[in-house]
Amino acid sequence: MTSLTQRNSGLVQRRTEASRSAADKEKSPGEDEYESRHGEEDDDDKGDAKETRLTLMEEVLLLGLKDREGYTSFWNDCISSGLRGCMLIELALRGRLQLEASGMRRKSLLTRKVICKSDAPTGDMLLDEALKHVKETQPPETVQSWVELLSGETWNPLKLHYQLRNVRERLAKNLVEKGVLTTEKQNFLLFDMTTHPLTNNTIKQRLVRKVQESVLEKWVNDPQRMDKRLLALLFLAHSSDVLENAFSPLLDDQYDLAMKRVRMLLDLEPEAEAAKSGANELLWAVVAAFTK
Repeated sequence: MTSLTQRNSGLVQRRTEASRSAADKEKSPGEDEYESRHGEEDDDDKGDAKETRLTLMEEVLLLGLKDREGYTSFWNDCISSGLRGCMLIELALRGRLQLEASGMRRKSLLTRKVICKSDAPTGDMLLDEALKHVKETQPPETVQSWVELLSGETWNPLKLHYQLRNVRERLAKNLVEKGVLTTEKQNFLLFDMTTHPLTNNTIKQRLVRKVQESVLEKWVNDPQRMDKRLLALLFLAHSSDVLENAFSPLLDDQYDLAMKRVRMLLDLEPEAEAAKSGANELLWAVVAAFTK
């Protein structure tokens, strides 16, 4: 009887292992890295709700939002394109997009086309909408072209349908659903505007602290050793003109050191970094599009 139970137990275990193996094979490329990163976040933020995990777009928008007023600066004309760059990198980190092969002629990052690696839904409407555009577009477009098309910054009327509309408002609503922001109406003399003031300061402060520590206490002086998502956040927060908001609470010495290290990152050569082992080429292509 005991031996039969042991054999049955072994059979169930083998079946379980086989099921896990099959499930792993069904995962789209890049999902392992994405899930691994979230697993690390769970260890770091035990007790935090799952809903508080933010995408790159949400993090950049949250850095740019005025806490009490609930809207971004009227003078910030960079955040729109910055958010589109976030979408491309987010999709790349999730294994949905990649750059075409460089070929024998070693094409530069900005001339290589963006191609769909996997069309599996991400669960985020904005990301899935952008992914659908990339998948269905033939011939493929470059990173620079996609930033412009998704922002609506094109002179070609036949390509205006690529524009993702109301992106900031849709991201703000996502943050409302995650309990980070709330929704209010404010009167601005001639019109009413929907605003989204901060309601969960803990999440905002954790984000600000993460950005600060990445260039201070946890600085590694090697972009290849930095978390790819955090590296992308630094670049895109700078390109969206919201990085200053994270550094403004710092003491003068800390601020100077943080900005010095950010400038070191901005002075990197994307082509050289993308050629290194383990680098995400599309991430560096987006960096090249914004910094070069």
